Amino acid sequence: MDTLIEKSFQKVKAVDTRFIRSIMGQIDWDNRLIGIRGARGVGKTTLLLQRIKKSLGNTSESLYVSLDNIWFAEHKLLDMVDLFVKRGGKFLFLDEVHKYPNWSQEIKNIYDDFPDLKVIFTGSSLLEILNARADLSRRAIVYDIQGLSFREYLNVTQKTDFQSFPLSDILTKQKEISDEILEKVKPLQFFGDYLRHGYYPFFTEGIAKYPYRLEEIVNLILEVELPLLRNVEPSYIPKIKQLLQIVAESVPFIPNIKNLAKRIDIHRNTLISYLYYLQETRLTNNLHKDISGINKLQKPDKIYLENTNLAYTLAERNTDIGNMRETFFLNQLSYQHTVEYPNTGDFWVDKKMLFEIGGKSKTDKQLQGESNAYIAADNIEYGFGKKIPLWQFGFLY
Repeated sequence: MDTLIEKSFQKVKAVDTRFIRSIMGQIDWDNRLIGIRGARGVGKTTLLLQRIKKSLGNTSESLYVSLDNIWFAEHKLLDMVDLFVKRGGKFLFLDEVHKYPNWSQEIKNIYDDFPDLKVIFTGSSLLEILNARADLSRRAIVYDIQGLSFREYLNVTQKTDFQSFPLSDILTKQKEISDEILEKVKPLQFFGDYLRHGYYPFFTEGIAKYPYRLEEIVNLILEVELPLLRNVEPSYIPKIKQLLQIVAESVPFIPNIKNLAKRIDIHRNTLISYLYYLQETRLTNNLHKDISGINKLQKPDKIYLENTNLAYTLAERNTDIGNMRETFFLNQLSYQHTVEYPNTGDFWVDKKMLFEIGGKSKTDKQLQGESNAYIAADNIEYGFGKKIPLWQFGFLY
């Protein structure tokens, strides 16, 4: 126990608090049980450590523990919590809960048995709260976190303090937004860098090793998290890797399930399950024409990589600018909005707005007759009418 406390003190002391993600202010920290879910590399651990350092103080009342620590090979979480509370502990931060067997049942017991203790836990994007052995959905408030927005990337690299804008403002106040941003930076100067290496916060550790670190994360997701959390046989992982590579080299990808299943030599339903897993792991974004009632036995109508950084790492030869523009737009919009595959245009948002993505010379020819349609145009600082600078959609969160 003393070893865990010492490591917690060290980690909290070392964490950098010069930049803090906006989600920090969106979480209701007064809740007794909070879950934070997200893909590897998006900053979940840093968020916990910053919360302790900035708001609680590095004292014995707060404890950060990663549940993949070897200490738990011979000790139970419940026993540790009992001792922590007896020593005056009030705030417990549990990282990587999916690495601990029977995590949901023990967290439920902790919640029920220690009413004065606040517990914040993080886990993989594959983490299931509702369907876990102990249903925590009635107890835990769960937040999803994804990689940096373009706004956050600018705030980190240019030491700015830009605030986010709701989609309604971007659609109606685009000139005012451009005025505000351009007063401090030229966003197009940094947009290309963000598309290449600005999504995962660890870019601050060095650009040269960024693609290698990202490739390592992809392998850990496929080789560790899928077998652990979706019971995928390790022998099947090479086929999922092959599938991801096919998608990466072809995106935007319209899947032909019959031909793809034959190419990889797996059953049709297994293939569709794999496509569903890739989206769950936040490696792809799968578009459907109607997202309501979607289940994992329905094939997606179109597939993108989850973010543009993945494209530059997994299939740099396929980083066509049109592809990158659409991938960026989908990634930034899908975090807080419903995005579907339309019959006309590129994206159908919240079942009421149609978007076409293109360069500065993009016209509304394909959107004629559509009353609530917009163009997200690259390489422009100011928009006009229904044409909006693409980079502005990076200020949604």
